[in-house]
Amino acid sequence: MSTRDRAAFAEFAAGRARSLHRAAYLMVGDSQLAQDLVQEALTKTYVAWPRLRDPRNAEAYCRKAITTTAISWFRRKGWANERPTEILPEGEQGAHDVPIADRDPVWRALRALPPRQRAALVLRYFEDLTEAQTAQAMGCAVGTVKSQVAAGLAKLRAQLGDEVELLSPDEMTERTVTR
Repeated sequence: MSTRDRAAFAEFAAGRARSLHRAAYLMVGDSQLAQDLVQEALTKTYVAWPRLRDPRNAEAYCRKAITTTAISWFRRKGWANERPTEILPEGEQGAHDVPIADRDPVWRALRALPPRQRAALVLRYFEDLTEAQTAQAMGCAVGTVKSQVAAGLAKLRAQLGDEVELLSPDEMTERTVTR
């Protein structure tokens, strides 16, 4: 890789690292695991950098690497969503000791979704990608994205009940137009 290519990649990585980390965190639910995921995706992007016809596609390539790697991590036998800790919790702690994300019912419900549904929802709604961009990042058809999003939203609605109002993009558009 040429010096110019290395500089372009370094600029890309520095400029997009926060956004990539946010997406990875929403997919895996753990900051350190998200950092590992981003590093692995950036490594894959670095290796592919000379083959990318247009460096503007690097973010899409990296997001796809994040998504496919996260899904494969969830499928890996023995991972079972366990995280090591030095101190075991003794039981229920006071509300001030519980991280905000753990108290948030939407966050907990999102973390309970299967990996592909969670990835589809994160890419579509948190990262604001189109269905086509989400399909590209997930390496699947647009129809698969639609079905994964619909199934994920249905599970969130079933799990959250009336606690939180979840709207599809069509429903949001209808409400905006009718108001």
